[in-house]
Amino acid sequence: MVLPDGFALPPLLYLLPLLLAVGVVLWLLWEAEPTIGERTVVSLAPWMVVGAGFNALHQLPNSPVPDVIDPLFGTPSVYLTTFVLVGIVWLLAIHQLRTPVPRALAGVGLVGVALVLVVALWFGIEHDSLRLFWPFVALVVAVILTGMLWAATQFFYPDVAIITGAVGVLTLFAHALDGVSTAVGIDVLGFGEQTPLSRAILEIAHSIPAGDSLGVGWLFVLVKLAIAEFVVLLFADYVASEPTEGYLLLGVVAAVGLGPGAHNLILFAITG
Repeated sequence: MVLPDGFALPPLLYLLPLLLAVGVVLWLLWEAEPTIGERTVVSLAPWMVVGAGFNALHQLPNSPVPDVIDPLFGTPSVYLTTFVLVGIVWLLAIHQLRTPVPRALAGVGLVGVALVLVVALWFGIEHDSLRLFWPFVALVVAVILTGMLWAATQFFYPDVAIITGAVGVLTLFAHALDGVSTAVGIDVLGFGEQTPLSRAILEIAHSIPAGDSLGVGWLFVLVKLAIAEFVVLLFADYVASEPTEGYLLLGVVAAVGLGPGAHNLILFAITG
């Protein structure tokens, strides 16, 4: 199995219009030829959290997401839904709104994050399942690890730090959050891992002497941090030579970490 648990396409009644919307938005963005730089990619970070949050709410037994739109937030449809929403805001910012695109994307995205968090908190309180301690610990540890790794990057590879900038920091934080939240979920809260590749890494940790006594999540954290740092170093030259494509691809790498990490924190916080 290479697909994560819970991977299922929505009914055709939802899938076909969703694919059509993706195609239209993609074509309109292609025609608009938007400028994509460091600030634009960073401004997409809140949307990664929005998509992850709605997917987490979708997975709840008594999901607070209305039934009529709930299929749009499963896996993988949530990625397409989030893209359509981002694209609409992006196009409006280009053609209608009198504000820079990064500011519009970040502003609306943060409103979406606030909405997701309010719904999640309400659900946790309503079902007496709100537990914020360990998600908060995971967030703090991820921030600390990101700071340490970025400081090391600035010291040993100053040119890389300058070139990748905020997108480099976002990438490191995204995968630190995914790694730490997964470790907390596995070793402390008793959650399982949905992604086959991640499960393989955890199985390796189980096979290491003293792995079970020390916990298995630590290996996952190390692997995620190593991969993130390697990617940032690898992409530096590409970002320098092709900023648009380089920043965009590095942003995709960040999304692969930030989405699951945010999903973990929200799910852990409201499922007791």
